[in-house]
Amino acid sequence: MNERVLHSYHILDQLRLPHGLYLASSSKDYHYVWLRDSFYMSLPYLEQNNQIYEMTYHRILDLFREYEWKLDIHTVQKPREQWEYIHSRYSAMDVREIDTPWGHAQHDAIGAILWGIGLGHQRGKNIIRDEKDHEIVQKLVGYLGCVQYWEDADNGMWEEWRELHSSSVGACVAGLQAVRDIVFVPGEWITKGYQTLGNLFPRESSDRPFDLAQLSLIFPYRVLIGNEAKVVVDQVETHLLRERGVIRYKGDSYYSTVEQEGRHHDFPFYYGTEAEWTFGLPWLALCHLELGNIEKANHYIKQTEKVMLTDGSLPELYFAKSADYNPNTPLGWGSAMYIMAKERYEQIL
Repeated sequence: MNERVLHSYHILDQLRLPHGLYLASSSKDYHYVWLRDSFYMSLPYLEQNNQIYEMTYHRILDLFREYEWKLDIHTVQKPREQWEYIHSRYSAMDVREIDTPWGHAQHDAIGAILWGIGLGHQRGKNIIRDEKDHEIVQKLVGYLGCVQYWEDADNGMWEEWRELHSSSVGACVAGLQAVRDIVFVPGEWITKGYQTLGNLFPRESSDRPFDLAQLSLIFPYRVLIGNEAKVVVDQVETHLLRERGVIRYKGDSYYSTVEQEGRHHDFPFYYGTEAEWTFGLPWLALCHLELGNIEKANHYIKQTEKVMLTDGSLPELYFAKSADYNPNTPLGWGSAMYIMAKERYEQIL
């Protein structure tokens, strides 16, 4: 196995907690469990027979068993307040909701978990242990229908202000499709999602014409293929690609070099100062593999390896036009993306 891939697996091993979920990073700021990060960090194990993938999803299903009362409410009554939504972030060891203000409406995280359960089941993994797990999956489907994800503005992948995000809608569409062989999914809930995607395309949202999060529509979800996928990749490469990573969107204030001026200014205030997210590079590689662009994928794999630190880890991001990086290092999500891009590329050769 390639040495850098081995290092990346070692990073995932270090970030995996005894219960099977993952710390997003070893940094104090990210010493939490996010459903989304655990989803992406578990993906390299989908095709492996070591029980690591199953362990992650069993703990997630146990989490939803503990919060089944919340699912019971919000399969019949749409959430109104932020805290009523199913949370995406939890405390590290006991995996409990954190009582602080947060953008909890993150439909893409629920779509991701359903997709992960469905794909694991399709691969013959023992994800659904008993009837209670089956009930939980059915209630997660009911939750997405109750919140009407196809028209409900959410906080999205970056956990910011609420909009209707194509990346969130696409995750839900993919998740619902993935579990149709396990539980009942009303077909119109999928149809309405596709209609919203068509109406938004090629935009991420009303505020953002293009966004790094849209790459998820190509990999892993494959709700965009062919020319539509190419349009999204072209937009990201034309407008968001930088030397050491990919900015999330134009005007992103998070870890901007002028963030100390506040995060309340209009987008143009931050143009040219946006942080460069390293996992955007292997993500582009994975999207090009989906499109059959093997050499282009290899280019982005090599770019990823160039921005790795000497210990093989990937920082969350580099500051704009700088070799300086932020404290959230290593970021497990980035290591997982690199592993998948490198392994898939080498399988093709």
